[in-house]
Amino acid sequence: CLMWKSMAELQADLGRDVERFDGRPYGFYKELRGRTYVLGLYRLNFDHIQGDPFASPSRLRIDIPANRAKLPDWSYAGADTRRASADFVHRVLLRQLSSVRGRLGSGKSGLLEIMTVGQQVLERTAVLVSTDGALRVRLSVGLPAAGRRILGRAASELLTRCLPVVLNSVFDELDILGLQHHVHCVEDQVVLRQQLNENGLVAFLTQGSVLPRRSGADDRPMDEAIPLDVPEALACELDAPHAGRLRGLGIRTGVTLIVGGGYHGKSTLLSVLANGVYDHIPGDGRSRCVATAGAVSIRAEDGRSVRGVDLRPFINALPLGRKTDWFDTDDASGSTSQAAAIIESLEAGATALLVDEDTAATNFMIRDARMRRLVPSEKEPITPYLDRVRQLWEEKQVSSILVVGGAGDYLDVADTVIQMDEYRPKDVTSQAGEIARELPPKDSGPQAPGAWLESKPRRPDPRSFDPSRGRKQERVRSVKTRAIEFGSDEIDVSLLSQLVDAAQCRMIGDVLLQCSRGLCDGKKSMSELLDRIDAEIEKNNLDTITDRGFGDRARARRFEIAAALNRLRSLRLVRTESD
Repeated sequence: CLMWKSMAELQADLGRDVERFDGRPYGFYKELRGRTYVLGLYRLNFDHIQGDPFASPSRLRIDIPANRAKLPDWSYAGADTRRASADFVHRVLLRQLSSVRGRLGSGKSGLLEIMTVGQQVLERTAVLVSTDGALRVRLSVGLPAAGRRILGRAASELLTRCLPVVLNSVFDELDILGLQHHVHCVEDQVVLRQQLNENGLVAFLTQGSVLPRRSGADDRPMDEAIPLDVPEALACELDAPHAGRLRGLGIRTGVTLIVGGGYHGKSTLLSVLANGVYDHIPGDGRSRCVATAGAVSIRAEDGRSVRGVDLRPFINALPLGRKTDWFDTDDASGSTSQAAAIIESLEAGATALLVDEDTAATNFMIRDARMRRLVPSEKEPITPYLDRVRQLWEEKQVSSILVVGGAGDYLDVADTVIQMDEYRPKDVTSQAGEIARELPPKDSGPQAPGAWLESKPRRPDPRSFDPSRGRKQERVRSVKTRAIEFGSDEIDVSLLSQLVDAAQCRMIGDVLLQCSRGLCDGKKSMSELLDRIDAEIEKNNLDTITDRGFGDRARARRFEIAAALNRLRSLRLVRTESD
């Protein structure tokens, strides 16, 4: 019908279609599903129609041609630029839609919204910018009803008048200077992150950055926080394409300790490093704080399941001859879970491990001289992280950044020691070295008990992925960043601190669905499966891996995808004769 009807007629069609439903049962709205309408230069399509006014809102897709969006050429020149531009438009839409939210009847009637966003600039499905400057926007709309009877005139007002006014307000008055600042901020972070490896850095935090957050529930910068002041001994300079030459705190590769008294900012600094794998919006305070893309937070996690992980680098020679080269448990201890998390992260390609002593298993992190004497090594199956941390760097080029408050033995293995003093970093590497020499260990000191034993590839069994539950063939949903429900399984992801948005959990749920639909074939190893997911997204966009039509998905890193897969209690692995 688009070939022979005028735009005015198509706009009128939408109004007429919903008005003729007035007073009818809510199910008549389903006639809109799959239809395309034109409102001026905007093209609308209903991807999903809610079953009743109290159900999840309907999903509306809006295509905006380049000649209507009028984005500058530079704003869609590259993948990162398009991501930044989409994020800017998303935030403008969010502000405009917040002013028109209301209720026009029962349940979610009259709701018109786009998914909320945080401080990070993530690739999302809510707004996509194409290589020619066109946009695709996905909104949620609560189609109006009184009880379960359609309010057709209210629906017409909402869709043919209110919605175009919002879209026009965005694209008629788009703040090009604000867009440019937003894009430049993201491009600077991308380039700074790209320079880390060549400069021997794990992270770079620009002088003057604001590290503390308002609270655990508010990720915005703390009011009246002390800006980052970088001492000369820890300073380095990197070039940003728009901000120019920047001076900041450079955290070197190798083994770095973050020490200091309680409440002086140790964990805050580590949290900024964990968040530095993401780009941040201007004004966040961390918008020029970047960490290597392969940085992964590691912690103990009592009670999680572990499937087929080779724990021998850290746990070996269990009583009764139990082997640990293919370790399974439904209820891991703190030390076992932390060892598994490290091996799983390395399998996914981690290049830096971030560990906070407060959330680590003590018996995994260290064994002091007295305990080594009381329980000799041949009776202790756990090799503490202290004994492997230098081997990880020297043999595998995997750096470690550790917040340490009470385990002084780590001074023997550190390349750099940073003391946080009232949120100000100080280089105390030399002082730490002197203390280590003055108070040497009573035994031979930290050392790896043998070679690092490489793990065999783990291949997920496709039969592990069953999304059915009860009468539903597929049931997948997320509970904020706490859990992902997949069929009858609930995956606890509450302790994965680098999951920063519930939309990432929904994306991981979609990955699990794709695994059940053939993405996992029993032949691909875990790392090959992650490579395939990354390649599909890079080749096209997030729509290629997520469930179609949803505007509430955001890209999760391969490490968090792997972490969720590894916590799926129904996960089983394909074993070969060599295993």
